[in-house]
Amino acid sequence: MRGEYKVPGGKLVVVELEVVDGRLADVHVSGDFFLEPDSALEDIDAALTGMPADTKADGLAAAIEGALDESVALIGFSPQAVGIAVRRALGRATGWADHTFDVIGPQVMDPVMHMALDEVLPQEVAAGRRNPLLRIWDWDASVVVIGSFQSVRNEVDEDAARHHDIRIARRISGGGAMFMEPGNCITYSLVVPTSLVEGLTFEQSYAFLDDWVLGALADVGISARYVPLNDIASDAGKIGGAAQKRFAAGAVLHHVTMAYDIDADKMMQVLRTGREKLSDKGTKSANKRVDPMRSQTGMARDAVIEALLAHFRGRYDTVDSGYTDAELAAARELTETKFLTPEWTHRVP
Repeated sequence: MRGEYKVPGGKLVVVELEVVDGRLADVHVSGDFFLEPDSALEDIDAALTGMPADTKADGLAAAIEGALDESVALIGFSPQAVGIAVRRALGRATGWADHTFDVIGPQVMDPVMHMALDEVLPQEVAAGRRNPLLRIWDWDASVVVIGSFQSVRNEVDEDAARHHDIRIARRISGGGAMFMEPGNCITYSLVVPTSLVEGLTFEQSYAFLDDWVLGALADVGISARYVPLNDIASDAGKIGGAAQKRFAAGAVLHHVTMAYDIDADKMMQVLRTGREKLSDKGTKSANKRVDPMRSQTGMARDAVIEALLAHFRGRYDTVDSGYTDAELAAARELTETKFLTPEWTHRVP
């Protein structure tokens, strides 16, 4: 059995092993990492040999850590990376290459429908009725989307929102507020099985699931990087932020909103935290637009979206797809019974 794990920004770890009587046997770890002293590689192999085959990645990492003293230096990888590679060898964890991804391009609809689809689609992926997927949002109305645990009155000036005809909606993931008008942001949702982030902490999974978009942004001339916990930034300032929700059924929702061309004045009026949001996007004056993607690429929003999708298609095994009638019907029902109700929107007043 063979498993591989490429550490984001680091090195490749390869594990070959057998399972005998429910335990790991004949374990050999290799890769393009650095390790000092050389003899520590034998200690890692020995620490894994004999471990129960159902041990999770964290438990395997702990066994490795317990076998190494403070003089050992692991460079470009970690005990946890080895644990993930072991789990992949056993078929308990998966990599990008193990999946075919549905790709759903922009489809204009009410933004609240997109939030409802973010609850419907992970259940479909977890149940095996749909492939893991990447989808692009597009919307026909203005909205402030607050995180699942944010307070409405702390985040939004409701009078200003009404004045500008901007609705307030609460999503199912945590994180901060998003100011969304038609055409001013690029938002996507990635829905994957939990097996793809097996053994990763929440912080590590953000970097892991955002890695492809950093490459896609480089394609359009933006040198971007991941900034813990959930931001994507360039030298010109913050570009966007991610949020995540893990479902007990076995799926992970990871969605990202990136600023394309935002009306900073209006955002300042509607969001109480607007000044902080502008400062971390590299904007000093409210009389400007927050436009890191437009100004750095010189490209139309649709062209940027196409470039992102092209990068994803070129990097992974994909098929073009769309929403099913059943998915749309389930999302419409959720908008009425949950996402448009005051009980949900103001559950944290």
